[in-house]
Amino acid sequence: MMQTKNSVKNWMEWAWNTATWKPVAAISGKTGGFTCRNLHPYFLNSLFFMNRRLLKNSILIFPVVCLLVIPTGKLSHAQIQNDVIQLYNGPAPNSENWDWQEAEIEQANIVYNIVSPTLTVFLAAPETATGKAVIICPGGGFHFLSMESEGYAVAKWLQEKGITAFVLKYRTEHCLTDNPMMEFMQKQPNTEKFNENIEPIVAMGIADGKVAIACVRDHAEEWGIQADQIGIIGFSAGGTVTAGVAFTYDEKSRPDFAAPIYPYVGSFGNPPVPEDAPPLFIAGATDDYFGFQAHCTRLYNQWVDAKKSAELHIYKKGGHGFGMNKQNIPIDGWIDRLYEWLMNL
Repeated sequence: MMQTKNSVKNWMEWAWNTATWKPVAAISGKTGGFTCRNLHPYFLNSLFFMNRRLLKNSILIFPVVCLLVIPTGKLSHAQIQNDVIQLYNGPAPNSENWDWQEAEIEQANIVYNIVSPTLTVFLAAPETATGKAVIICPGGGFHFLSMESEGYAVAKWLQEKGITAFVLKYRTEHCLTDNPMMEFMQKQPNTEKFNENIEPIVAMGIADGKVAIACVRDHAEEWGIQADQIGIIGFSAGGTVTAGVAFTYDEKSRPDFAAPIYPYVGSFGNPPVPEDAPPLFIAGATDDYFGFQAHCTRLYNQWVDAKKSAELHIYKKGGHGFGMNKQNIPIDGWIDRLYEWLMNL
């Protein structure tokens, strides 16, 4: 279900002018009479980040201090030509009565109102295949999924390194408007009330992550994957899914490695680390606007205290939602560190 140009325009205008929700951090600066303020940093970093690689195929809407970059050369979610696999045979469990339609904002590479979870397959070329596979969980506060910088771009990078990747579209909250970011922010994310209301959706996302691992394991041979080399990576809310899977798997859905990237882990309480816990790779930034660097260190300490394998990278700068966006600072190399870690497991 595509959004109209007007709805996209309204969504963008809100993102630049919103003042109804108190952001964790804000930026300001006057540019020829236009005041750019109260732009939430997750939106800036995750959705319309200034990215040199995209400038050749981009339209600059506000060519000023705060740039809004609309990529025109990238494939939209609907245009991805890789195989797409339905995760469930029929309606997903515990959401059988969901009757709304999935929607997309193409300019932002965002999908929302996800009812039917899927895996999009990025097979490694036979000549470079390592036998490893990674399921990728984009973030978006369980209200939408940021499919490019936390999904497809990660998958394509890993694919080029010989690692087969699967982008997971897990179930998200039902948004009542065509502005999922506004709905997310108006609910004051990461407050006690927000976490309580979103708890059933978090459980569904984690369930989708476990089913995804079991699915890939079931089809490992036909995809040229080693059944004991299947892991999961997730960003922000996708990091919540990833960490949740690392805590609660069964024999079929156990990840062989897990990489929560700037995850929120407050949804879990303080569960015990499993006896056969997978090795963890964790990354985040000290200046994370949501404070998720503390969640990174908490998760790392849980694994280390349980005498399980874990590697932690906390960078000085990078903000929240950095994903595959290039900022020309050391955090840009986080995925290289991930690859080195993966190849030495």
